[in-house]
Amino acid sequence: MKLIIAEKPSLARNIIQGIGKVQKDEMKKKNGYFEGGDYIVTWAFGHLFSLADIEDYTPSSSPKWTMDNIPCFPTEFKFALKKGADKKVDSGVEKQFNTIKQLCNRNDVDTIVNAGDSDREGEIIVRLCVNHALNTKKNFVRLWLPDQTPETISTGLGEMKNELEYDNLANEGFARTYIDWLYGVNLTRFATIKTGKLLRVGRVIVPIVKAIYDRDMEIRNFTPQKYYVIASKEETNGEIVELTSKNKFTSEELKKAEESCALYNNEDAIVTSVKTKKDTMYPPKLFSLSKLQSYLGKKFKMSMDDSLNIVQKLYEEGYVTYPRTNSEYLATAEQGKMKTIIANIAKMNYPVAFRFSKSIFDDSKIESHSALTPTYKIPDPKKLTDKEKQVYTTIFRRFVAVFCSEECKVEKNEIKISVGKLEEFTLKGTVILEKGWTKFEEPTQKDRILPKLSKGDKVNTLFKPVEKETSPPKHYTIETLNNYLKNPFKEDKAQADENDDEDYKAIFEGLELGTEATRTGIIENACKSAYIMLKKDSYYLLPDGEYLIESLSQLGIIMDKYKTSQLGQALKRVYRGEFSINDSVSLARNEIQAIFDASKDISLEKDTDIGVYGEVLGPCPICDKDVIRSKYGYVCSGYKEGCKFSIGKSICKRIISASNVKMLLATGKTSKIQGFVSKNGKSFDAVLKLDENKKVVFDFGK
Repeated sequence: MKLIIAEKPSLARNIIQGIGKVQKDEMKKKNGYFEGGDYIVTWAFGHLFSLADIEDYTPSSSPKWTMDNIPCFPTEFKFALKKGADKKVDSGVEKQFNTIKQLCNRNDVDTIVNAGDSDREGEIIVRLCVNHALNTKKNFVRLWLPDQTPETISTGLGEMKNELEYDNLANEGFARTYIDWLYGVNLTRFATIKTGKLLRVGRVIVPIVKAIYDRDMEIRNFTPQKYYVIASKEETNGEIVELTSKNKFTSEELKKAEESCALYNNEDAIVTSVKTKKDTMYPPKLFSLSKLQSYLGKKFKMSMDDSLNIVQKLYEEGYVTYPRTNSEYLATAEQGKMKTIIANIAKMNYPVAFRFSKSIFDDSKIESHSALTPTYKIPDPKKLTDKEKQVYTTIFRRFVAVFCSEECKVEKNEIKISVGKLEEFTLKGTVILEKGWTKFEEPTQKDRILPKLSKGDKVNTLFKPVEKETSPPKHYTIETLNNYLKNPFKEDKAQADENDDEDYKAIFEGLELGTEATRTGIIENACKSAYIMLKKDSYYLLPDGEYLIESLSQLGIIMDKYKTSQLGQALKRVYRGEFSINDSVSLARNEIQAIFDASKDISLEKDTDIGVYGEVLGPCPICDKDVIRSKYGYVCSGYKEGCKFSIGKSICKRIISASNVKMLLATGKTSKIQGFVSKNGKSFDAVLKLDENKKVVFDFGK
């Protein structure tokens, strides 16, 4: 008897349909499972187990978070059944696990099947259930499903591999879980205790918020600069010909721009070349998850969370392939499967035909899963919501465009105009002659009709200085943030679709921030935590996000793309079998320990320890009540009675440490503090002292 453990009830139902194609015995419903013929099918509810809390390793007498039991580095990580908000194990979770445990240990069960989602998360969800349930060793195999149609499931049941072949994937999953726990639990508590405000510190959430923080700071601090270009917009042969020089002039160089115009206007502008070429325009690539989310965000203003939930539902209903894929390519072994899908779509009178191309089939650009495509199973449009139609239609039409049997024929035009020997201008345009696949997918190249000019024609010109202004950077959109997170070290994002070798190299090496499977949830958590906001399809920094990044900087917690990518690369090395779980966890442990060590060992010159929220630093020089560490600095506890004594957490961009505040309150002045920054950007050193009005002022000595 084979026991199949599905990740979710919906997958269990689909597996039962697949079993119906390989055996005639009916699957009968029992309490928490189905049974019939050679199979038993049960399920988890996603994660039934989660890592234990810090208090399970180092018990604390205080119900509040304390510095006494952090950092916590377990020698062996413990898992326990998931608990609810009341800190008690959910009764439904406990009941279902007991069902799994009983079934695993049935004498007639000789083989257990891991039917988690086909990724590292699904891999460990079922393994944890089996590891905690099984008393004796049994055959353990893997059901790997690229989609959830009955045909794919029935085929998969006959091609199951030994679970040992997926050990590296599981190891990567466990390593990721341990590392994220170490960062999240230790640094969230550290930052929260220090600042007095809950700050969610995670390996991926912080660099995502930091990217949006950096961009919004660029926009906020941007000062537009005026400049001049020289341009002509005159009529020739009844048509307007626009020419704009590549040369730019600063706001102080208007006279120079005018002189340049005089030179250009003194020369003849002659058409030196006119080229017309018939060509074929090829369709875009199939969708990865992030490319689909970018498209939906741009076209329909659909959030990443909404699009992922919808495409996941379509996958669970068997209409599309596995959604959490980072590839836009198909495996060469899938040609037969694609032919079946194409033949089915052709019956619906779509002009599709199979074709093999390196731009479609490329094994070197697939890590675990191929691009998102429809399956042979077509949904009834009447049973889909409007948003479900948008998502499914987008995936379907892209597939039809890629395999369209009608080519898109275009005419590419290029005109070159020389103004004496001063500059050559090139005008380019593309005109679609035969629509082909563009009937189903909007082309990225837009038609640009060029003026009718012939070689040797003289073009009328009148160059004038045109005042322009530099523009601030644009806020991250769903598309541009996705592009950044996939390859945060790529300088020229615009070339992503031209040659994606660099992008796939970054993904396979672990340089990306988050993964297709986790990124959406992390961004959604950042939104729910009020760190960032999605408005239409653009992300904006919120005050709590600004506070998070600036507080972590003050605390010496550096969680940037470099640190996160370093750990991502370590996880990929675990996946490739080059690193053990402990090797990767040690990297995280060392980074976290260094943060705690730095907070205890701050030199006098770089004294930046802001103390702990609520800490008493000394008597108020005005009313003699306690001065305490608050959220934004150091304040008198008598503020409710009207005392206004306070010291900012930073002055002139220099963090004021708790030890210096204690010294100031005890003696009236601090030691010399280095690294203040003046309004004009100059660095200076000074002592802080209390003047006769008990205000904090600079003392520069002699």
